[in-house]
Amino acid sequence: MAENSEAANVFLHFKDVFGDPNARRSRKRSGAKAQSGSSVPFGAGRDPRGLGDAIDSLTVQLGWNSPLAQSELLASWAEVAGEETSKHSTPAGIEEGVLTVHCESTAWATQLRLMRVDIMNHIAARYPDAGITSIRFQGPGAPSWKKGPRSIPGRGPRDTYG
Repeated sequence: MAENSEAANVFLHFKDVFGDPNARRSRKRSGAKAQSGSSVPFGAGRDPRGLGDAIDSLTVQLGWNSPLAQSELLASWAEVAGEETSKHSTPAGIEEGVLTVHCESTAWATQLRLMRVDIMNHIAARYPDAGITSIRFQGPGAPSWKKGPRSIPGRGPRDTYG
């Protein structure tokens, strides 16, 4: 047999990879029956899905439900706590199931502590995957009396307040 040209070699390679174009019809019919369990173009599980469904299944598969729910909770604090309350408080973060909220005054921290049950019920209903077990409301920090590199233990100047 004489050596084939480059075009003939390419044709023979494509014929090996893709099959004979003349025999394609007969192979399709018999191939569909033989491939009943494999990926068939219009088989089970091949229906198109919405992008939201695909992302939801991906987040469940990768275990991202809890972090996504927590970030969604922090982003929608105004809806959880209410408009007026959210103006005076900001969620700082979530660590080990504890939501920390910074309040602008001790009065607002006390008010939110009284509303803790309602806020927890709202979070449990709306963000069950967030895994929030409790809320800690913090007021503004007290002033520090430690000044300079040296300090002595004890109450210091506060002992004169009575």
